[in-house]
Amino acid sequence: MAQDQTGVPRPLSEAGFRDLYRRLRSRAPGGGADRLTPERVVAAAAEVGCGRTVSLAAPVETRSGPDSPEPATHRMTAPAPGETGAPGLVFARDRFAMNVHGDVDTHLDALCHVIFDGELYGGVPASTVTPDGAGALTLDLVRDGIVGRGVLLDIPRLRGVRWLEPGDQVTAGDLVAAEAAQRTAVGPGDLLFVRVGHRLRRRALGPWDVTRARAGLHPTAMEFPAERGVSVLGSDGNSDAAPSAVPTIGFPVHVLAVNALGLPLLDWLDFEELVPVCEQQGRWHFLCVIAPLRLPAATGSPVNPIAVL
Repeated sequence: MAQDQTGVPRPLSEAGFRDLYRRLRSRAPGGGADRLTPERVVAAAAEVGCGRTVSLAAPVETRSGPDSPEPATHRMTAPAPGETGAPGLVFARDRFAMNVHGDVDTHLDALCHVIFDGELYGGVPASTVTPDGAGALTLDLVRDGIVGRGVLLDIPRLRGVRWLEPGDQVTAGDLVAAEAAQRTAVGPGDLLFVRVGHRLRRRALGPWDVTRARAGLHPTAMEFPAERGVSVLGSDGNSDAAPSAVPTIGFPVHVLAVNALGLPLLDWLDFEELVPVCEQQGRWHFLCVIAPLRLPAATGSPVNPIAVL
């Protein structure tokens, strides 16, 4: 991949992006979830050692902020005032609502989430997405969950920094170098997780407008998951850098991952509890269990992925 004199990846023209899109699409005859075979699930489970479980989700944000103009809402619907001291049975009840595809809460993007040139993944017409819900490639494809071998590649650790600054871009070379530095390997069917340090930076410095500036993958880095045959891609950002490396396309990595390769995306994960456990255990792979909500016609779902080491 071409870089400027400072080593920063160069912007990609729309023509160059479309050429990359065609190449990756031709190499993805089946979606990523198809690579999660029973044999690979069994192999991932067999590698569990200490039995430690770690959540990869951030707490749901209910306060508005620069990255959450439409925060989730949570309110109690019962008990009514005065009921808590009443004799007999009383239930506490609550109600929850959220913008699933916001810029702060951990969620999964289904394959119907990304429309490009009037099509979904595999050439499915975008007209299958209607005001009543999606009619194809929905969350229902992963109703039985996503379970497999997760691998975390820690790019700030590789570069010797606490986090990548907003606008920084991860290259395929970074991913290969992180594999070597962490003495791990990404293989077919793996769930690939890329840490950019977003959550740590947010906690240290406060939230910011991530629509304008965020760290993520350079589009050409998508050659790496395509070559390795991964089943899922996730990040503690949303995988796309901002500003976009393709000036005319806002979310090129979403297009390449979901629309070209058929990879479900996990956005806005939290790896800050996982990293020290991986360092303590001396390994960066783990069994990962993801259970989306049963929303048959939906384009995505909040999730709480669990790493089991």
